[in-house]
Amino acid sequence: MDLQKKIEDKKAIVGVVGLGYVGLPLLIEFVSGGFKSIGYDIDDRKVSSLKKRKSYIRHITSDRISLLVDSGRFDATTDFSRIPEADCIIIAVPTPLDKHQQPDLSFIEKTSEAVSEHLRKGQLVVLESSTWPGTTEEVMKPILERSGLVCGRDFWIAFSPEREDPNNPNYSTKTIPKVVGANDPAALACAKALYDAVIVQTVPVSSSQAAEATKLLENIFRSVNIALVNEMKVILDRMGIDVWEVIRAASTKPFGYMPFYPGPGLGGHCIPIDPFYLTWKAREFDMPTRFIELAGEINTNMPYWVVGRVGDALNTKKKSLNGSRVLILGAAYKKDIDDVRESPTLKLIEILEDHGAKVDYNDPYIPKMPHVRKYQYEMKSVPLTPANLRKYDVVLISTDHSCYDYAMIAKHAKLVVDTRNAVKGNPGGKIIKA
Repeated sequence: MDLQKKIEDKKAIVGVVGLGYVGLPLLIEFVSGGFKSIGYDIDDRKVSSLKKRKSYIRHITSDRISLLVDSGRFDATTDFSRIPEADCIIIAVPTPLDKHQQPDLSFIEKTSEAVSEHLRKGQLVVLESSTWPGTTEEVMKPILERSGLVCGRDFWIAFSPEREDPNNPNYSTKTIPKVVGANDPAALACAKALYDAVIVQTVPVSSSQAAEATKLLENIFRSVNIALVNEMKVILDRMGIDVWEVIRAASTKPFGYMPFYPGPGLGGHCIPIDPFYLTWKAREFDMPTRFIELAGEINTNMPYWVVGRVGDALNTKKKSLNGSRVLILGAAYKKDIDDVRESPTLKLIEILEDHGAKVDYNDPYIPKMPHVRKYQYEMKSVPLTPANLRKYDVVLISTDHSCYDYAMIAKHAKLVVDTRNAVKGNPGGKIIKA
């Protein structure tokens, strides 16, 4: 039986490498879709948690994990020698930036090496990690061919960019159309059949490079427009105009306008990072990316502007930032999730502490600040009570979680700097927008 038919008959075994915010939801969809599936991860805690029927991602309930285990079609392991058991291998690992803002493909490279050691004939390997155009062919393929097998003859490769939006009530892994690209007709047919089996719509493109570029365009589009509205915020603030009011009014236009919203900086794994993957690759072709880099510069500067507004707010109370107590509300990069990747809160803490402020945070979904690549904070979420709020010189709203009682916060805080337009009105005249 050839691989495509095996997939279409749901007799293929699907392996997902990387059981994080992208890989785990995808694994759930394949198991739910009737495929026997194996999850691979180097983190034994994740594998152990899944086997104990426990979720480690807030928007994925433990009940869903229990259903996964009870299906009899699921297994999770740290043992990469079990790679040959899978007919289709999907790689969903991080693609961060290094300290010089250059692409860091070490996770893709190490995962490809681990897969290469156990690759067998007849397998399909699909990369989902956001990256520069050409990574699948130029980086992953040569590593996989160290196995002695030949791509296009003994195994196939493809690229399908992840489009996860954690905790989005309107779209899920299953209902978000999936772009699929490959440089070999057989590989594209197999990859399309694979995602067709569990995703509402697949969008095939002519090459893995085109699929990789699609993901970058999506996120650069958002980065540039967020930079535009962030710059508008700074300009309108100087003019004494409320940018949120302007956005609401502009949004009434039924054509030619799409609302984007300002904030304290960019967060999440994609938007702050993906543009730099394209600017890096563009240098190979002697192509400047001034527009993209300018957007990155504006967005990267937003935490500094916010801290400036905190300092201005404290000045109205005859206080300096140095020595003031600051409570940041929200550590996650967006509302109602438990993910701190690239969260602007991390940078805000750094800048505030550099200015001599004493900083605490509250986030109901992140009881302890996790260690990430750049930041190693030893902090725990403090209780959000009226008495606690009154202890701080200023409360800085960085993430507008739905569960926050903003009226209570505004009532008991001495001063509030609101970066998300979360507090309605200006009770007591102590709300400063930033």
